[in-house]
Amino acid sequence: MKSLDHVVVLNEAHARRLLREYQRYYNASRTHLSLGKDTPERREVQGPERGAKVIELREVFGLHRRYERRAA
Repeated sequence: MKSLDHVVVLNEAHARRLLREYQRYYNASRTHLSLGKDTPERREVQGPERGAKVIELREVFGLHRRYERRAA
C-alpha cells in the first residue's frame, strides 16, 4: 500500500491503526474517477455559499490533506 511507503510501522497494532485510518480516508474523502469524482460514502458539495474561507484538514496522520469551506 502506497501510504505505508512513508511510515515506519512499529508493530501490528500501529499497522492496524494506520490501515483503519487510511480505509476511513479512502471511503470518506478520496475522490474516485469511476464515481464521477465522488467518494464511496457520499458527501455534500461545498459551493461558495458555504463560506469564502478554505481550511486544510490533515488526514491519515498528516499523509493526506482535504480542504473544506468554512464561514469566515
